[in-house]
Amino acid sequence: MKKAVQFPGCCCMITVPWGCCTPCRSTGGRAMPRSWRDVTAGSSSSDVFSLSCASPQEAEDGKHLTTFWKAYGYLFGMNRDKPHTLEVVVDSWPDFKTIICRPHQKSEHTLLKNEELTFFSTDEKVLKRMLTEDSILDWNKYFKIGGIDMLHTTMLKDISATKDVTMRPCHVTHLLELQDPNHLPHLTVSRDVEARISSLNESHVGLVNKTWKYGDDEKGFQLIKHLISHFPTCCITDEEGRPVSWVLLYDYCAMGMVYTLPEHRGKGYAKILLSTMAARLHAQGYPVYCYTEEENQVSYRLFKKLGFTEDPSYRAAWYEFNY
Repeated sequence: MKKAVQFPGCCCMITVPWGCCTPCRSTGGRAMPRSWRDVTAGSSSSDVFSLSCASPQEAEDGKHLTTFWKAYGYLFGMNRDKPHTLEVVVDSWPDFKTIICRPHQKSEHTLLKNEELTFFSTDEKVLKRMLTEDSILDWNKYFKIGGIDMLHTTMLKDISATKDVTMRPCHVTHLLELQDPNHLPHLTVSRDVEARISSLNESHVGLVNKTWKYGDDEKGFQLIKHLISHFPTCCITDEEGRPVSWVLLYDYCAMGMVYTLPEHRGKGYAKILLSTMAARLHAQGYPVYCYTEEENQVSYRLFKKLGFTEDPSYRAAWYEFNY
């Protein structure tokens, strides 16, 4: 038997196995998980708890929670019944301080399986204890930690040294979000271009994979196929219906893989697509945000012109271990 936990801001539901719970007086006699128990996505039930924050933009004190975006995006997708290969671990429930989204070792979606995890934490001491636990993370295997606050770098280096494993950075990014779709600029789009705005389908997987910076292999092909099949996409086609510019949504609900074929650049297609996609995502209740690598100033300036904002002091980072 399971009970559901609701994320009010996005109507997300995550289920807690009753077998992992113990009674707690503070919840009126209802059961709650022991520390660091798995919390996995599933269907709703009659027993619902509410998290302390309605969205990554809000907390009980109104503080902006920039560092929550990626974990929130994963949970959002999981609870819209998107196929996934993750499981969620919390330090305690319902008053959690740390959430870890990690690869599910027994996932049935073997072709999508990756070695990347992410986390959100308001207490680095709790986070460090959790990451050090062998039951939480296997430090003997290759894995990545991505989309996390760079302020955790020293802590990760300390654990790596203690575990005697190698660690290196992959990339550092800006995190930009669209807080209000009314901030999107009004774009003049010709009828011809407007008629060619469409969505990607599985016949386009090879094209997107070939042009993606981290793709052009079987793993990239399977990931892109998954994203096109289960998440919103947007593209502009040529007169023959072939995509010439596109944007996808990662499984953590961030906009990405933005690309325009070289011969079609300079026409404003990317700006049109990003604006269209952002408006659609907002209308469908999705979070609207993206990561742009620090060296990719073209994308960074484009998102800023479209009304996306950032915390200038924050950077998200990706690291790999046991490489």
